[in-house]
Amino acid sequence: MSGLGEASNTVRDTGTAGAAGRAREAARERVLLVGATGVLGAPTLRALVAAGHEVHGTSRSAARLAEVERAGGHGLVLDALDPGAIEAAIEASRPTAVVFLATDLAGLDYGANARLREIGAPALVAAARRAGVARVVFESISWAPDDPPVAALERSVAGHPGGVVLRFGLLYGPGTWYAADGAFTALAAAGAVNAIAQVTNWLHVDDAVAAAVEALDWPAGAYDLVDDEPAALDDWADVLATRAGFTGGAVATSARGAARVTDASAARALGWRPRHPSWRDGLGLG
Repeated sequence: MSGLGEASNTVRDTGTAGAAGRAREAARERVLLVGATGVLGAPTLRALVAAGHEVHGTSRSAARLAEVERAGGHGLVLDALDPGAIEAAIEASRPTAVVFLATDLAGLDYGANARLREIGAPALVAAARRAGVARVVFESISWAPDDPPVAALERSVAGHPGGVVLRFGLLYGPGTWYAADGAFTALAAAGAVNAIAQVTNWLHVDDAVAAAVEALDWPAGAYDLVDDEPAALDDWADVLATRAGFTGGAVATSARGAARVTDASAARALGWRPRHPSWRDGLGLG
């Protein structure tokens, strides 16, 4: 696992990956999409259905299964921290691929989100492997893959022969904290900007969706997925605050003194390109 300051794009089993990927391209997958009603999961559900895949989408809330059905999927209730529920979801959906985009951040509860990565993700990978699921695609983060909960998720996915880790940059765009109506945009409107690091690698949510769908055909490995312009905190903080309506210079603080350098070259080699190459075009605008 790379430390801070190192670029990382680990790709395994690349010898026959191109041919295998092309062979899978035309295949209609039966996808178990965990977190199908979230900021990233909901548009990914729509994109998977549009691509011709059969999608079984999960939510913790039975009340939200109607959203999955309206989008063309089959709804399943799933508590991703419950091993029995995971087994039942896999048995019910009989997936050829599992895509994990679940988060627990609605209340800015980082501890709950960490439990999903540290407990839920490994349990889901193990259950998928026991069931013979050929491909698992899991959301991770580009800025701290060595944090313990993130590392636990990535280790579990690496243990699956068809495991793909998507290390997304910090997401912006519709539904995110940095949308026009997002929580962090509201803070920026008052002149306060908090960051994960002194330099941020961004990714528009639409580009994350595209990567999640394309990754069904990617070789096993871990991929950094970021836009083309790493952003210094003092640069983007003022942009976000100004677009949020604050004038006078934002007060910007960082949780980390250093930033991990990301490298999207492995994904680019497979044809992935961000449609939003710079955060400057949309940060805070929804």
